[in-house]
Amino acid sequence: MAASDTERAQQQIDEIEALSSIYGDDWCVVDEDEKIYCIKISDCLDQPKWTLCLQVILPPGYPTAEPPIYQLNAPWLRGQDYTELANSLEEIYVQNLGESILYLWVEKIREVLIEKAQTSDPEPDIKKTTEEVDEDDGDDFLLDYQPIQEDQIKMLNYMTSESQEDEELPPIHHGNPITDRRSTFQAHLAPVVTTRQVKRVLEKLYENKKIASATHNIYAYRIYCEDKQTFLQDCEDDGETAAGGRLLHLMQILNVHNVLVVVSRWYGGILLGPDRFKHINNCARNVLVE
Repeated sequence: MAASDTERAQQQIDEIEALSSIYGDDWCVVDEDEKIYCIKISDCLDQPKWTLCLQVILPPGYPTAEPPIYQLNAPWLRGQDYTELANSLEEIYVQNLGESILYLWVEKIREVLIEKAQTSDPEPDIKKTTEEVDEDDGDDFLLDYQPIQEDQIKMLNYMTSESQEDEELPPIHHGNPITDRRSTFQAHLAPVVTTRQVKRVLEKLYENKKIASATHNIYAYRIYCEDKQTFLQDCEDDGETAAGGRLLHLMQILNVHNVLVVVSRWYGGILLGPDRFKHINNCARNVLVE
């Protein structure tokens, strides 16, 4: 027999009460009405090296009919690490369909962090793991707003290896940063006509230490293929669930093509909820309009 809404609501209340008593100060209610919660998980050592913030939203159908909506925040968590962890969480959900699974999720993440701490992984770069950015860090933390100058581009082209001479590095423009509750968002844009150029631009951006240390670098590109009269397009969330798809959707609505947009977000320790998507899209729209 399917659980009623009242039963589900009660199951959620019971689970939340249990978790807040188990995790104490590490458990935090972001928004009671929207059922958004956050838990700070660490590797259990006296001075934890590896920490991660799990944010969950409990939909009305959880736990019997819908999984929690989650987001993993840790500046070091990207690429392979992110995918593996996300897969583990999905697996736990599938193996325990209809059950309350948040405790299992938290402990699974802790297991991964302990493993990281015990293996030979060096300590994460402090710049990347400090989620709080001091207020007055402000300006030097951001990239110069000036678009890259022509002669810099020539210099960059000159410096790239011979094997890549077939694809010039397009000019990269940096948009105006937006800051909200210590999180900072900044968009970067480059005209591209091949996926090779997309790769070149991303490599170039990652050479910048500030961009490389961003919590998320979300991107999307659309390239119009004249011969096939179709669009070549793709996007990447880089740990910010669904952000890449939303960015691509914005580009489709604005009908822009032959362009790559990257939005960097430096997380400042305060969860922004859905506002973060608004900032990501605003940054992108501003740089596209410019």
